[in-house]
Amino acid sequence: MPLTDPWQSGRVRTLQHPGRFDPVRIKSKHSDSARHFRVTLQPGKSLYDGLVEPMRAANIEAASTTILGGWYAELNYCVAPPDPQKEAIVRYSAPIYGGESYMVFGNATLGVSMKGTPMVHCHAAFVREDGALKGGHIIPETTIVGRDGISVLVTAMDDFVLRQAYDPETKIPLFQPFART
Repeated sequence: MPLTDPWQSGRVRTLQHPGRFDPVRIKSKHSDSARHFRVTLQPGKSLYDGLVEPMRAANIEAASTTILGGWYAELNYCVAPPDPQKEAIVRYSAPIYGGESYMVFGNATLGVSMKGTPMVHCHAAFVREDGALKGGHIIPETTIVGRDGISVLVTAMDDFVLRQAYDPETKIPLFQPFART
C-alpha cells in the first residue's frame, strides 16, 4: 500500500473505534508523589520477572519505565494489524520470534491485570537476530535478558494504581488509572 501525504488528501487519517464514543479518551490521575530510580534487568531472567520482582520488593503496583538499550538472548513480540473480524480496530498478531536481539529503546508500564496479577505492557524498537529493525509489542514473559543485563529507569506512581479493565469504546482491555483503596 503506497503512503500518501494526509495533507494533500485534505484530511488526516482517523480511526473510529467500534464502541460508544467516550469524549474523555485519555483518563488520567494526579499523584502527589512518585519515586524515581534505576533497576538492572538481570541476565537470564524474563523481561516480566526482571521488572516485576524488584517492583514487588519495593511495594510498587504502578510504574512507567524507560528501558535503555541492551541485548536480549531471546526477544518475542507481536504487532497490532487491523482486526479481521472488525470487533476492534486492531488485534494482536501471533507471537513473532526475533531471536537474539538488541533493544534500541523501550517503554514498559507496570499495572495489575484483570486477574489481579502484575502485568507488564511494553512497546519497543529493536534489531532482530536477522538484522531487521522492527518495532512492536514485546511479550515480556518469553523475552529473555541477555548476558550483560539492561538498565531501566523507573517512575513509580504512589497515589494510584493502573488496572487492566475493559474499555467499551475500543472493546479491548486497557490499563486505566484507579485511586488506591
